[in-house]
Amino acid sequence: MEILVKVEPEGRGLGLPRYQTDHAAGMDLLAAVTESIVLPPGDHCLVSTGISVALPDGYEAQIRPRSGLALKHGLTLLNSPGTVDADYRGVVSLIVVNLGKEPFSIHRGERLAQMIVSPVARAVLKEVDELPPTERGSGGFGHTGK
Repeated sequence: MEILVKVEPEGRGLGLPRYQTDHAAGMDLLAAVTESIVLPPGDHCLVSTGISVALPDGYEAQIRPRSGLALKHGLTLLNSPGTVDADYRGVVSLIVVNLGKEPFSIHRGERLAQMIVSPVARAVLKEVDELPPTERGSGGFGHTGK
């Protein structure tokens, strides 16, 4: 699959997102900041990736945190997973939050998140008075025990 990518002014010189290994599901997204941002614990900010994308009809890009940053520094994304719709043409940006105990410095070109391209299933909703029964029924959170 080919995805058209426009490199925005702040993203010039960073290179396009890419898979880090042959079997990686996500392409790493880079911080397109002009100067480093120090993110205090408990704070969040918007970080541009410096790219806009044209996804094919029937696809979305899911934006997810990087597990290493989450584990080592408590850095994650507030709207995780974020969705880039096929008709969106604006800059892909990340809402980064520091849930760690120390300030975190975001530097230009840092791999902050990953983008997974996935097919989208479109549903048609039909209102009914009753739903078909299942063995589980309405059992919710923790219904199977520990």
